[in-house]
Amino acid sequence: MNRSLLVLVVGVALGACGMTFAHLHDHKDGESVKLLSARDIVEKLDGKEAKVTMVEVTLKPGEAGMSHRHPGPVFVYVLEGEYELGVDDQPTKIYKAGETFYEPTGCLHRVSKNPAAKGITRLIAVVVHPRDAKEVAIPEPKKE
Repeated sequence: MNRSLLVLVVGVALGACGMTFAHLHDHKDGESVKLLSARDIVEKLDGKEAKVTMVEVTLKPGEAGMSHRHPGPVFVYVLEGEYELGVDDQPTKIYKAGETFYEPTGCLHRVSKNPAAKGITRLIAVVVHPRDAKEVAIPEPKKE
């Protein structure tokens, strides 16, 4: 099942590249996120009807995103630059252009950063999530 889901996600991602939507917004945290595609799929995720959302994320040098979680698995491809990722309590890791990574459902994406002093970071993220999810990136409440 996991392999079939991965093949499906890659296929949807490749097929959806030609259907780019013009929606672009900037988060308060410095990330710029452009919606590329959002479509319902026939497969279910944990017994729920599912959807696949694909976005392009851009970070300027030194910029970081806020901590967040995703309502389903995420598959990411680094298009340009370097990207520093920290998930749950694991050590951070830097990914370079051409590399990929996976985030499991619900994990804490605590570090999301362009570690470079020069050059932008661009990512393509594909999120498989329940259709009824209100957000594909759920901000982590700040601890007081």
